[in-house]
Amino acid sequence: MKFQPKAIFLDMDGTILNHQNKVTLRTKEMIDELRERGFRIFIATGRAFEEIAELVPPGFQVDGVVASNGMVGYAGKDVVFKQTLPLNLVETIIEKARAQKVYYELFPYGAPRITLKQDQAYVEAEIRDPKPETVGINEWSSRKEAISERIEWKNHIEGTAFSKFYFFARTKEHINNWKKELEELQKEIDFTMSISSEHNAEVMVANVNKATGVQQMLKRFGLSEDETMAIGDSDNDLPMLKLVRYAVAMKNASDRVKEITDDVTEFTCDDDGVYYYLKEKFRA
Repeated sequence: MKFQPKAIFLDMDGTILNHQNKVTLRTKEMIDELRERGFRIFIATGRAFEEIAELVPPGFQVDGVVASNGMVGYAGKDVVFKQTLPLNLVETIIEKARAQKVYYELFPYGAPRITLKQDQAYVEAEIRDPKPETVGINEWSSRKEAISERIEWKNHIEGTAFSKFYFFARTKEHINNWKKELEELQKEIDFTMSISSEHNAEVMVANVNKATGVQQMLKRFGLSEDETMAIGDSDNDLPMLKLVRYAVAMKNASDRVKEITDDVTEFTCDDDGVYYYLKEKFRA
């Protein structure tokens, strides 16, 4: 590989995270090795920042994190940038989700995700067994865990700063109808919708995505897109992959992701694809 990046951005789900929602120790050690050699390594994920610690091995460190699909960025404990969903949008979306009985999680900054108690019955019903065949095991297990441990069921919305909405449906027809509803709402209120699987959708502030987050993180470190590589697998990675000089798709990525990238890993996320790719291309 002739191109030697100064910065590498790594997606989580389907990239450094396997389908058991874990980052392996050797992936962590490869990141450590590259950072010791002067590479800047970053995470760029759709997950909330607060979720990351439980998914990675002890001692896992990177130079920065772009979380919630570009809504917030951290360098260590420093907040590099942060945006929040307006309360009127939050309230409107919850009303519409309730009308269509769409599973939702609202992510406040620095607090557990929220779903309103009046919606609990239909939200829990979406996660009833058996798992639909087309739902990924990592997404399904994350929803199971959210229902049992992560969601705080509230009587009303609490807080004023929110990083994103996450929506899920057990059928493609249901989530596709919801996406159409969101697209209609975008004609009235400007916001960004992101998709990372056939069964979900996420909502962020207008004109925000992983690419905008990557740009702000690069600026913080005095780097440019021309010095940057990114690895991802899903539709929500497309803006980031199109932005950087060298884009890599996971072997398990969708065809539309592979079509716009410069390279594809030899192995999937379940076979430590990122570890082997970084080892082959950059180990001294």
